[in-house]
Amino acid sequence: MKGLLGLLCLLAVGQSVKRQYSLIDTHRQKLFGLEADLDALIFASNWNDVQTNSTYLEIIKAYNDFGDSLDEHFPATAKTHVDSLNSLWLWARVKSEKRTIDGLYMTFRRMQGQVLSGAPFNVQQWTNFAETILHDVSASIPAALDRISNFIVHQKLFVSAYQESSSQICNMQQSPQQLLYSLYTTITLTEIKGYAMMQFSWLLLKMYNKGNFSEEMQLLKNEYMLRTLETLREVKTAMTFAPRALWRCDPSIHEENVTYTELKQLLQGFVVNEVDMNSAQTCRENCGYYTAEKVYSCYQNQYCSRQRRCNGMLYNCQYIDSDMWICPSKRESNRRYEYIEYENGRTLGKKGTCASGTTKVDSWWRWLFWHCSYCICFCDDHNSSSDRYFNLRNVTADIENNMVITGIKFTKKNQIIHLQIQQGLLLPRGGIQSETIGWKPVENYKISDRHVHEGRDYHTLGWSQRALDLDDLDASSTTYHGSKEEHLVTGVRFRLVGKNLNLEILLTPFNFTTGKLIKPLERSLWHGNDNTAASLTNPRTLFKIEKPDVPTHSPAPSVPDSMPDQYLEFAPSDLTKDVAQTTIPFIDIQPIVPHPAVPISGVGIFHKGREGYGGFVAPKLFTFNFSPHLNIEFPPPKPVVSEKTLLEPESM
Repeated sequence: MKGLLGLLCLLAVGQSVKRQYSLIDTHRQKLFGLEADLDALIFASNWNDVQTNSTYLEIIKAYNDFGDSLDEHFPATAKTHVDSLNSLWLWARVKSEKRTIDGLYMTFRRMQGQVLSGAPFNVQQWTNFAETILHDVSASIPAALDRISNFIVHQKLFVSAYQESSSQICNMQQSPQQLLYSLYTTITLTEIKGYAMMQFSWLLLKMYNKGNFSEEMQLLKNEYMLRTLETLREVKTAMTFAPRALWRCDPSIHEENVTYTELKQLLQGFVVNEVDMNSAQTCRENCGYYTAEKVYSCYQNQYCSRQRRCNGMLYNCQYIDSDMWICPSKRESNRRYEYIEYENGRTLGKKGTCASGTTKVDSWWRWLFWHCSYCICFCDDHNSSSDRYFNLRNVTADIENNMVITGIKFTKKNQIIHLQIQQGLLLPRGGIQSETIGWKPVENYKISDRHVHEGRDYHTLGWSQRALDLDDLDASSTTYHGSKEEHLVTGVRFRLVGKNLNLEILLTPFNFTTGKLIKPLERSLWHGNDNTAASLTNPRTLFKIEKPDVPTHSPAPSVPDSMPDQYLEFAPSDLTKDVAQTTIPFIDIQPIVPHPAVPISGVGIFHKGREGYGGFVAPKLFTFNFSPHLNIEFPPPKPVVSEKTLLEPESM
């Protein structure tokens, strides 16, 4: 009892603060109110001597209505929300106890339905059921709830669940914290069902003069209160440490335009002779001299006439060897070369069967003094086949209709990379109406359309402007002018900070209890991270990708390896591994969608990969933090008055 008093004292602190309860906690409060109402009904003076069928029907109907509310808000499909814990031994033990309670509750509901459908009220059947609930050796609810409490408090179920979620991250569609919230909801629902049956059973036995049971009922309530407070303490502690980030692991099989997309012909290895890189067609310099140049000619229709011309700029040229065998890619390919084998034995790319046949390419001497060398450079060719654009337009949920973001993904349309959002109708206490969930179509425009402008509608990547900022933007860590209002993400967009693509999120205040956005058209604000590499505090650092091969060639799945306040640069793949033919990193287009659907409090952009491979740029979500809304408020205990206490003399 001391433990209960101590926890209640902690609970009493701040009682004057109005709480905003989670959905499951709201139903527990309703159950407390139901108990008080029925207690007053049964033991009111005009019911003491006369007990009619209408009394029983009213009580049974009250519990039936409460059960209907549980079924409506917590459908049977919700059980699958914790399926990722099925391999956890401790959870298996809890499920065994749950099955006992759920089985009895189904019987309870069936008996309610029979009576309310007109079947006679069988007193013996109901009292037998009440005795089973309270005292049966193999099926008593109090014993089952005690065992569940032991798994939670002493064997640390929530800590084990958090650890299991971390190891099962690729099999989950919830953030670790969201999984703990789902687990808490599942267990609390079982406890509510159990307490409702015990509550009903004591009331029933008392009605039929099987005893007074006031002390037993108060003891039952005290034990339930203690278990609930201990459960709250355990889950809140675990949720404090559990991440709210949700992202997608690599699929078992990579499929272009299904699980990933890539920027095409952005920066690419290109073989060119020095004679073609100056207007005078001289060979007086060396390859390294040409750090930023263009192709001026095709001297005497040599190898230059047999490959796709680079119509943009050439950067960072280098010399490897004079003579080589080039295996060209197929004409319809985005690559120029499959591999290049130099006469000195060095090979660029992965040598194999050359379907198009190799071409011998030799440098030459001019007048014995000048060597006209073949160089390999990076071609920045801004042509019609190049996919190198990012959407800069706002992408927002229909906030005027109380819609919020529930999912996100990258998608490519008309050669433009977009952030696409899934939206759903916000309901009270952090709910989302499942029937309203859907992907909002991206804007269908092309860069060649009239009234579409670079820098306003879209951003073009190139050698000098190819950086993408990596950030975690979370409403939970954001305060507006000291406001303590909670915010949800209702929009996303890219902007330019200097020459860097930079993510922003639209945050809208909302009322958790009512589920309504607060003046969304007036009070929504864009939030981003303005840090740059030149910032005095937390300057951005370059996330380096060393000697990257094609991401989909990695034998191991990608892992997150970047940090917020970094930036990466889109670049060619490694020269030795891939002839610099592929733009890396790739872009992960798998949808990030929590299941069950929940509001989103943050969005991030990060890199995942493996050493020696280009990896993927991907979005992440931060699920709403339900922890502050896990609350309970117990009704004040009633004095227990029995015949014994009335006869005892008052102590001095």
